[in-house]
Amino acid sequence: MSVRDLIPWGRSHNQVPTVFRDNDRNPFLSLHREMNRLFDDVFRGFDDRLPAFGSLSSFNGVAWPNVEISDSDKEVKVTAEIPGLEEKDIEVFLDDGVLTLKGEKRSEVEDKEKQFSERFYGHFERRIPLGVEIEEDKIEARFKNGVLNVMLPKSPKAQSQVKRIAIKS
Repeated sequence: MSVRDLIPWGRSHNQVPTVFRDNDRNPFLSLHREMNRLFDDVFRGFDDRLPAFGSLSSFNGVAWPNVEISDSDKEVKVTAEIPGLEEKDIEVFLDDGVLTLKGEKRSEVEDKEKQFSERFYGHFERRIPLGVEIEEDKIEARFKNGVLNVMLPKSPKAQSQVKRIAIKS
């Protein structure tokens, strides 16, 4: 390929430049295209993995612990899957309208003979902004079989702020 092939003037307009015709046969361009595809695949949808609620406490890019949030007229219910932990390993806080789940998962065995592990160990923290006023003295939290349920009753003021809007056709 010559430099003249890259210049848009000085050749007929219906001629396809050599760089495009020989694209599939050039190993460097093929390698470049494959590397771009690799990076696109790795980072595609990275923002989509961020949780809708709260900050990301991640293990390999995945929010942990996994949570489910239900919002009814009277309460907000947060359910978190935290397998392999006990009640004493978990702390739950409510501060300025933000629910915080934090704790630590420790390894049960010594790491000397471990060759490979996909299990998560270490500290975690998940912050969930609630966005409504909560009756702090009536909050309940239960932990059973690796599932934490936190019931956060809304204040009467927060309940009265919900207004149904009629839809007109």
